[in-house]
Amino acid sequence: MLKSEIRKDYLLNKYVIITPGRAARPRDVQEQTIVSRVADCPFCPERIDQKNVVDQIDAPEGKILSIKNIFPAVTLDNKKAYGAQEVIVETPDHKKELHDLSEKQIEALLKMYARRTEALSKIKNIEYILCFKNQGSKAGASIVHAHSQVFATAMIPPDIKEELKVSYNYQLAKKSCAYCDIIKKEIKSPRVIYDDKFVACFAPYASQYHYEAWIFTKRHLDNITKFNQDEFASCAKILKKILLKLSQLNLSFNYFLHQVISDSNQHFYIKIQPRDSVWAGVELGSGLVINSIAPEEAAKFIKGLVSNR
Repeated sequence: MLKSEIRKDYLLNKYVIITPGRAARPRDVQEQTIVSRVADCPFCPERIDQKNVVDQIDAPEGKILSIKNIFPAVTLDNKKAYGAQEVIVETPDHKKELHDLSEKQIEALLKMYARRTEALSKIKNIEYILCFKNQGSKAGASIVHAHSQVFATAMIPPDIKEELKVSYNYQLAKKSCAYCDIIKKEIKSPRVIYDDKFVACFAPYASQYHYEAWIFTKRHLDNITKFNQDEFASCAKILKKILLKLSQLNLSFNYFLHQVISDSNQHFYIKIQPRDSVWAGVELGSGLVINSIAPEEAAKFIKGLVSNR
């Protein structure tokens, strides 16, 4: 792919300009990592107040903890911003990132997301649960120690509502799930990254971010609490592979697990969105996103078929 190309999102009215030629443009801005001293880290075992621990899982490389977020944006006692927030400490080891951990440790982390999703979904009026991770300064991380978060609220974000609406309309018209159809198409495309009996992973056709990847369950599941053991294992396997490849590029990233409690028709997936570039005038002014790494090339890189850029 040599020329620029405007691509539309699978379902939403969002557009991306894939511009492979811009990848070679001069750049002098480098990734910056916010470093905290180990002695001051609030997520190291000796500094965690056990009163704040709401759940824990024994895992091969140390316990995974869910603790109360002491600086929450939403709380259960605030009607104007109702919800709950928790921090998931992924490992007791301050020096390890998620990609350094074993597949079994990552699998246990996914199981913690499932446990916290199930627990929070039982709280009155909670409608939306977001499990997410910020790693690196460009992704909004403020503490180095490997951790992720769970955010639960009564409000369903507008973009999620729109996606559900469009998916529902697609199902009415086509008599099939939009994402089930997308999976069938993408696993045969040059954007496929991984495919087994249980999960499929590919770089989305209209990727908004360099090296963006989505992981879907093959079964039509609406949330992570319905995973079986094979799905946990497969998801952990490909998630580790993707994060290892991103670590070679020293990229910040976010990943997300969107779950709407009242909609059992969702198709569960994880979005991994690296934050190599900062959106600037075109993106902020027009809403059109410029991506200089074609998803087809991103898929090759993550699969290990091309050298690092």
